[in-house]
Amino acid sequence: MIQVLSGKRYDWQLRILFFSVLIFGKTSVCKAQHYDLANWHIVNVKYNLDPKWSLFGEGQLRAVYFFKDYNYYEYKGGFNYLINSNLRFTFGLGKYVSYTEGGNLQLPKTGNEFRIWPQLLLQQSIWHLKIEQRCRYDLRFTNSGYRNRYRYRLAISYPFGKLENGYKPFVLGISDELLFIDPKPYFDRNRLMFSLGFQLSRATNFQVGYLYQYDNKVSNEVIREYLQICMFIDLFRHPEKHTDVEHSQKGD
Repeated sequence: MIQVLSGKRYDWQLRILFFSVLIFGKTSVCKAQHYDLANWHIVNVKYNLDPKWSLFGEGQLRAVYFFKDYNYYEYKGGFNYLINSNLRFTFGLGKYVSYTEGGNLQLPKTGNEFRIWPQLLLQQSIWHLKIEQRCRYDLRFTNSGYRNRYRYRLAISYPFGKLENGYKPFVLGISDELLFIDPKPYFDRNRLMFSLGFQLSRATNFQVGYLYQYDNKVSNEVIREYLQICMFIDLFRHPEKHTDVEHSQKGD
């Protein structure tokens, strides 16, 4: 169960999110290459071995336009370890492939990457809100050499609806993620997302969201907008040992 904490103690988290949204709004009005709404699909399956250990696998597919010109896919897997009720460690690795724009997986490939990523996720509660802070370190082995990337995401979720079978059926979410690289220009990307999740059962969650992404390219800035459609499935080795449902915004 997520621990309920004092709101004043964690006011700075809300300020970080507000400040990030202001920065995002400022960059969105700058001169930038702006794409139309596209789509981004995620399917994630997690197998819970016990209350502390779990395995996961995930696949993603992205398009340049709305259900047209798919130019990116990834698949990844790893394990999670629940350190305590508020802190989780994840170790993941996967394959990330980009294609030339103008068709569905149109050759030649523009990116072919193997990635390893350790991650820490801190979960807290303030009143009826669920607060998540995620820190991830990407070790990227790309076709143009090795690269580092550092990611921080702050997410706020609000579960609502009639409580049935130990969970509420709906979750509203907002998140902002900052991505940094080395060397310069350091700031790489910002992702702002609004989502609505549907808890179909204790083991199945369907989520739709609007994601606004700003890429800080060397030659120019790029803005992309996505309709994100996600399915998350939880499997349990010992269902009787798992009684909680994670009411939070999900997604990469």
